[in-house]
Amino acid sequence: MQPKLVQQHAAVAAVDLVKVYGAGDTAVRALDGVTVGFDRGRFTAIMGPSGSGKSTLMHCLAGLDTATSGQVLLGDTDLTRQPDRVLTKARRERIGFVFQSFNLLPQLTAAANITLPLDLAGLNPDPEFFDRLVTTLGLAGRLTHRPSELSGGQQQRVALARALVSRPEVVFADEPTGNLDSRSGAEVLRLLRDSVRDLGQTIVMVTHDPGAAAYADRVVMLADGRLAGEIDRPDIASVTDALQSLAAGR
Repeated sequence: MQPKLVQQHAAVAAVDLVKVYGAGDTAVRALDGVTVGFDRGRFTAIMGPSGSGKSTLMHCLAGLDTATSGQVLLGDTDLTRQPDRVLTKARRERIGFVFQSFNLLPQLTAAANITLPLDLAGLNPDPEFFDRLVTTLGLAGRLTHRPSELSGGQQQRVALARALVSRPEVVFADEPTGNLDSRSGAEVLRLLRDSVRDLGQTIVMVTHDPGAAAYADRVVMLADGRLAGEIDRPDIASVTDALQSLAAGR
């Protein structure tokens, strides 16, 4: 598939992406020619069996890992052709991250943790958008609290607000509910979905959980480092069936 076709509606895309770890007889081909685009304003989940390459794909798309060959296109920018300083700037200003571990600074308040990416970039938050964001995420009454004074679900909401505050082109979420109980996890997934619907955000999420993937607009399946199918408008049953088919080698 031609880069332009993949890129047409994509916030971020991989084109013939290859990632090899190691060399010689011990080399592991974690990604084996993956071409896939992630549309603007949509919530996409990446799924697959253990070792399928889903985390490697996300790390390459986010500029956290370097590809062996192929392209990662963030809008019109080929991240695989950029020096470290440009990648650092892109990660800070154009990409948001939500991880399984909340990665909040314990000495900072919730408000200071949220605005940290902008502070590092020497930018000021848009007051109207900041207020809308913390209201939408239910954090208006928690902004002066430090992480130790917040529940796990509240901490993950702070992490989500931090990822969204700079209005990045894409937010990558890596198992964002992994450290949460089922109720808090469902709340965070609803907030991710709502950020797409209400704020026009683009979300790319890696998950192993069919229930989490069912919140997405689309699921991209990987197996053995290759694209293994897609599901539009997924539900738990369709995702579970697809995972079982991959596990059975069908």
